[in-house]
Amino acid sequence: MDGSARMMEDQAPNALATGRIGSLLMQYSIPAIIATTAASLYNIIDRVFIGHGVGPMAISGLALTFPLMNLAASLGALVGAGGASLVSIRLGERNRPEANAILGNTIFLNSILGVGFSIVFLAFLDTLLRVMGGSPETLPYAKSFMQVILCGNVFTHLYLGLTHLMRASGHPRKAMVITLLTVAINLALAPLFIFVLHWGIRGAALATVCAQMVGSLVAFLHFTQTTRVVHLKSRYLRPRLKIIGGIFSIGMSNFTTLFCASMVAVIVNLRLARYGGDYAIGAFGIINTLATFFVMIAVGVNLGMQPIAGFNFGARQFDRVVRVYRYAVVAASGVTLIGFLLAELFPRAVARAFTGDAVLIEQSVTGMRLLFLCFPMVGFQITTSSLFQSIGKAKISVLLSLSRQVIFLIPFLLLLPLGWGLKGVWCAEPAADLSASIVAFFVLKARLRKDLSQTPEAAAGSALVE
Repeated sequence: MDGSARMMEDQAPNALATGRIGSLLMQYSIPAIIATTAASLYNIIDRVFIGHGVGPMAISGLALTFPLMNLAASLGALVGAGGASLVSIRLGERNRPEANAILGNTIFLNSILGVGFSIVFLAFLDTLLRVMGGSPETLPYAKSFMQVILCGNVFTHLYLGLTHLMRASGHPRKAMVITLLTVAINLALAPLFIFVLHWGIRGAALATVCAQMVGSLVAFLHFTQTTRVVHLKSRYLRPRLKIIGGIFSIGMSNFTTLFCASMVAVIVNLRLARYGGDYAIGAFGIINTLATFFVMIAVGVNLGMQPIAGFNFGARQFDRVVRVYRYAVVAASGVTLIGFLLAELFPRAVARAFTGDAVLIEQSVTGMRLLFLCFPMVGFQITTSSLFQSIGKAKISVLLSLSRQVIFLIPFLLLLPLGWGLKGVWCAEPAADLSASIVAFFVLKARLRKDLSQTPEAAAGSALVE
């Protein structure tokens, strides 16, 4: 790319203030959707390879790792999403030096947290997997997979954090290309490691680590180019407590969502182990993979919404914030509706794609139809939470995230199986989806009028970033 083309590319954030909202959301969301969908697809294909190449207990073992995988991702999302939201707001305020400092602090935090997480969890891996419901049949698979993943965890953190910042600084397409690159590497290496070299579940984990190592390196090189609107110099790597506090504050919603998902996954595994055994845990692995696929498409819509909402909030163009939110709700809800229809109409075909084991297929069909009952509402709920994160309303965003993952889901998981057994475990999530969506509706109704229906002049005297 020549200098003039690069300068045109780096003026992209300015269009956020003037471009048509629908076109902007497509411009930013489509690359993010492709990226998140592609990432979900290689998780799906990994599980297909593991299910057919290693066996049904390997799928159950992999399901045991969900809490740890979500916990690792929650730290990456804490830093990446928090830094991205701050960068969008600072670019809206035309404060580029501060945006550069946020980039440096994001890299610093991702590196420290990524290494620290690996050291701590490798030391206690056996104990943790047993506590989370591991059995003699599933524990070896879970341990083999997580040992490799944890050794490469720092690259996962950097990859997630830097691609978040690329989208926020006006490069959604390049973030998409990097994600597609990691997917291509993973899909090339996984069958080679599993079927040709016979490395089993370790091979699947190693393929993921190698792919994210390459992705994080390419993303890092992007930000070393000084012609970028947001770029890296060594002085920006110096930690600044004010920036770190802002990253943690705004990113806490993403962290809370994924951290709580980790805790919930532990409870789900324990309840499934009690009421259904290893096959029920394996069925949850299949069902959760499908649900995650559609949620990640909705997340892609939100990733496209965030820089638009954040920039226009920083520029005090509140009407544009409301409009992009409405478009995003329609798109995300449409996605989760499609997921609902697929799970309700074709659950057996979905299960057979992952395994040929008859018991595991039957468990998956039953659980899928129940767990997806209120799935269409999930798009609205996560988009509303994402809106408040985008404009710096961290406390509200965290509240909405907690409402689904903690306030409602955990009690339902503990209570419903007492009367309904395994059926109660499957029904806990749709009950939580319905309850959390009702809360999100009333919170939105109250806060939208207060925070985003004001004229710029009326809002000028109030600080809306908490």
